[in-house]
Amino acid sequence: MVRRYEHKAIIEASGFYPYLRSFIEWGEVKGLSKDTLKRRQSALRRFIHWSDERDLKQPQEITKPILDRYQKHLYYYRKRDGHPLSHGSQLGMLTPLRAFFKWLTRENHILYNPASEMELPRKIRRLPKTILSLDELENIFSQTDINTDEGVRDRAIMELLYSTGMRRMELVKLTIYDIDPTRMIVMIREGKYGKDRFIPIGKRALSWVDKYQNDVRPNLLSGHDDGTLFLTNRGQAFRRSALASRVKRHMKSAGIEAIGSCHLFRHAMATHMLENGADIRFVQAMLGHEDLNTTQIYTQVSIKKLSEIHKATHPATELGRSTEADGQCS
Repeated sequence: MVRRYEHKAIIEASGFYPYLRSFIEWGEVKGLSKDTLKRRQSALRRFIHWSDERDLKQPQEITKPILDRYQKHLYYYRKRDGHPLSHGSQLGMLTPLRAFFKWLTRENHILYNPASEMELPRKIRRLPKTILSLDELENIFSQTDINTDEGVRDRAIMELLYSTGMRRMELVKLTIYDIDPTRMIVMIREGKYGKDRFIPIGKRALSWVDKYQNDVRPNLLSGHDDGTLFLTNRGQAFRRSALASRVKRHMKSAGIEAIGSCHLFRHAMATHMLENGADIRFVQAMLGHEDLNTTQIYTQVSIKKLSEIHKATHPATELGRSTEADGQCS
């Protein structure tokens, strides 16, 4: 705790700090989401601390070679477990830096933008390592004790995650007013990139959410009701990490040791819908992806249809009799 306090004190004493505060305030005025502003502030504080260690106290002292050094620092940095930062993590720390110096230049705080030619790491789109099958999902769902308030709540959460494919952060921010049972839709407010969207919810998930709202949520309320849909045992909104822990617990009870928790339901929803013939643009809208290329990653793991087409059309799907008997495959 002392080290964290000292780190904060160093940053707030830096000449960068007034500019950081103004930059975050500008983002608030522009309507950027709280999550975006939080990520920007964290990344910039990290850079300010690195700069302070090198006796760089003002934005005007930063040059392109210095930013190149910082980028190399992130590349060679090793976490406590000895692993490097992922390309995604490096990108997440450098993108706010580029936005910050662009803002500084536009506001005439610096004469030129040293980050204008910064080449960011290429974002690698990796295939999901685990796609939960329908049997695995049913096994996970069945781990909840639906005779308890906690079990009904957890079942409603997981059914909703799979039915809609919403992100964990989107689920924890849901309110009782965001579920429209008549139209069978969910309103996602300020999702990723601060965008709102409507997504459909299936009958099964809706019935569990309805049961939770009517039979369980009133029992979890304590004090003022701010409308948050899913409440902890203490009557508070879930933290994202706490929600992930609950889902992970049910996965482990089902004997599933895959990496990840809430996001696996999102992966499963997208893959299963594509395998059953859904148009990729509909899945894109469900997931809230800005770029169709992000959604197309799921077409690569949607192997069911591809396997069926391969079997039906490839002339060498079935081994010839002599090849099979003689074992002459090379």
